[in-house]
Amino acid sequence: MADQPFNDFVPPEMRKFAEQSVQQAKKAFDELMTATRRAVSTFEGQASSAQTSALELQRKVVGYSERNVGASLEFAQNLLRAKSPEDVMKLHADYVKAQMQALTEQAQDIAQQASKAATPPSEDR
Repeated sequence: MADQPFNDFVPPEMRKFAEQSVQQAKKAFDELMTATRRAVSTFEGQASSAQTSALELQRKVVGYSERNVGASLEFAQNLLRAKSPEDVMKLHADYVKAQMQALTEQAQDIAQQASKAATPPSEDR
């Protein structure tokens, strides 16, 4: 059993179904992000200068969401290609480490942007 490749534990039909599901999820996500970008652009066109910071915050959140879901889909695809339980564990550890770092940076950036959006503009500008 130790010599048996990890891929042998997943029947080819299930692997094909999982790969197709990941591809469909990725396509649906791409379509959602396209529609979201269009909606944000529409709102931007209607924004006043007082709303600029809030719109920037919204763009950042949408961008970060897109990156995070993309990373999750890539992780799922990599899992489907794993050859051994050790590969799965390494992929998982790398994914968790990268996501924790990304989420920390994103939270800091969003907090700074939210603070900026909440601060009224100075009158001497």
